[in-house]
Amino acid sequence: MTKDNSIVRAWYWYDWAVSAFTTTVITVFIGPYLTNITKAASVNGFVSVFGLPIFAGSFVPYTIALSVILQIFLLPYIGAISDTSEKKHFLFFLTSFTGAISTMILYFVDGNAYLFGGSLLLLSNLAFGASIVVYNSYLNDISDEDDRDNISSKGYAFGYLGGGLLLAINLALVMNAEKFGINLSQAVRISLCSAGVWWAIFSIIPIVKFKSIRIAGNKNNIKSKSTLSNLFKTIQDSSKYPNTLLFILAYIFYNDGVQAVIVVSSQFGQEALNLSIATLTSVILMVQFVAFGGAYIFASLANRIGTKKSLITSIIIWILAILYAYLFLNSELGFYILGAVIGLVLGGTQALSRSLFSLLIPKGKEAEYFGLYEISERGTSWIGPLLFGISLQFTASYKFAILSLALLFVVGFILLIRIDFPKAIQSVGNKLPKNLGGSN
Repeated sequence: MTKDNSIVRAWYWYDWAVSAFTTTVITVFIGPYLTNITKAASVNGFVSVFGLPIFAGSFVPYTIALSVILQIFLLPYIGAISDTSEKKHFLFFLTSFTGAISTMILYFVDGNAYLFGGSLLLLSNLAFGASIVVYNSYLNDISDEDDRDNISSKGYAFGYLGGGLLLAINLALVMNAEKFGINLSQAVRISLCSAGVWWAIFSIIPIVKFKSIRIAGNKNNIKSKSTLSNLFKTIQDSSKYPNTLLFILAYIFYNDGVQAVIVVSSQFGQEALNLSIATLTSVILMVQFVAFGGAYIFASLANRIGTKKSLITSIIIWILAILYAYLFLNSELGFYILGAVIGLVLGGTQALSRSLFSLLIPKGKEAEYFGLYEISERGTSWIGPLLFGISLQFTASYKFAILSLALLFVVGFILLIRIDFPKAIQSVGNKLPKNLGGSN
């Protein structure tokens, strides 16, 4: 049973709030829009970033990758601090509103101001990742082991509805920009800003409600003197639990692939298939509502065949989807088909991974461990965008760039099938949930 249903509902609202950033900004608009701005500033297809020649199409993936490389050092420290009761709520407020405000300022990115846009994208994504660390750690505070799959899946499902609703509003704005007396660029900038406003407004619900949560803090978690030492401290501690560490490694790979597909999908559709921003937005909108159902479908599947087998099934589908994109995708209809498949497995992969990982964390170190987990969470992947950007820079082929992401799913799959989940859960002192099913 949950500790307080009203707090659980408030927890869902942050998924609703922050999903506007992942859908409207990361998934749909920032890739194509900032790529066009970078192209406008380019010379022979390249721009200079601190003296380094960067292929214009690689600028956004590189920026995403850099933001997450910075998260590698920041998030374990955020997690360690927020595991103390007096800091957790404040950090949740600070990171949420830093991300929301920097997203609002994206409205002013125009012309050839690619460095300004890249800086705001870096800051907003960094704050997004930090806020999700704290948010995810609340899952262990508001639920017990048997509730995790259900609550985690509902959180993602609710988030897809919230992100999808704002995206539908923005789609209407973009498709009817002239009727509103604005051009397409203005419509996109308003859409980017709207995600920050949405994020800020709906974050107020959990921020207010989470004040009532009383957590027994572990002040030893913040004795380290630097973010780097906190990272090493968490990794060293996780080595005591080899199955937990193995899951983190598996997750970093396969979910980095998931997030990379999300991050580059609009850019791929625009550059490789010449799809319009309206088409791209409508496809991503469809993905949101398919993912809502997909989260529930995979939660039900996990109850029947076990969480591990359900995750493996979803990863296999991801690999097949990428192969389809490389071998057969060449039309608008094909992009819709690919979007429907991705939507089906997207919610299940993420929700079941989060609930399963929550069972593998030693008590009192939830946020600290979720700091490692968040390095490859929603919108915050770094290996995938970096791999995609490098492949694109050296081949100038979006097809080869998208194919390179299959490697991440294959490595994650191999690591995941080696984990003994019942043994892993018991080794950290947690109870085996009744619905673990075939996860061993």
